[in-house]
Amino acid sequence: MSEIKAAIFDFDGTLVDSMYVWSKVDKEFLEARNIEVTDEYTDKMRSMFFETAAAYTKETYGLSESVEEIMNVWLDMARTEYAENVRAKKYAAEYIRYLKTRGVKIGMATSNNPYLLKPCLEKNNMNGLFDAICYTSEVGVNKSNPDIYLYTAEKLGVRPQECVVFEDIIEGLKSASQSGMKTIAVYDSSNDEYLEEIKSTADKLIHSYREMLDELQY
Repeated sequence: MSEIKAAIFDFDGTLVDSMYVWSKVDKEFLEARNIEVTDEYTDKMRSMFFETAAAYTKETYGLSESVEEIMNVWLDMARTEYAENVRAKKYAAEYIRYLKTRGVKIGMATSNNPYLLKPCLEKNNMNGLFDAICYTSEVGVNKSNPDIYLYTAEKLGVRPQECVVFEDIIEGLKSASQSGMKTIAVYDSSNDEYLEEIKSTADKLIHSYREMLDELQY
């Protein structure tokens, strides 16, 4: 993979152990409205960007709140966790710093929100590591489409074939692969039910960034 000029990282579940936050928010938000969280709802929410998820929730359950009100409630519920409790995956920052010493450009492609992401990066001493941070809200489609990865590559000034994408969700791995990018799946227990499909889709599966540091692949 010596031809790689840029690495694009997802955020939740890939760089940080944060998937529990959204499960907690979903559960507490719906239970406060006497609604049970279903597997179908959780599955559909997985790869949606923020506004689409709020619109889907409002429509699905006929909520009286506006989409904007739902988003604000979610953000307020999640911000404390991201700012105080969410931690980076072990060796993630070290690996990114290693890539930067090799001249590899570093991007982030996320469905998250700057309001949550920025304090979390600061808490985990990861500010300044990224040459470009891109959000699915900027491209208007979720990670079932390759747009966010292509957009991030464009921001980094590299061709898709010169990128490697680090992702934990199967939708993102498929889209990144279809766009011509190398893919490395980062294990997160929230995706255990998709693990076999993840293995067959990604070019490589890692359980820790220590594996990448040990192998010195770039």
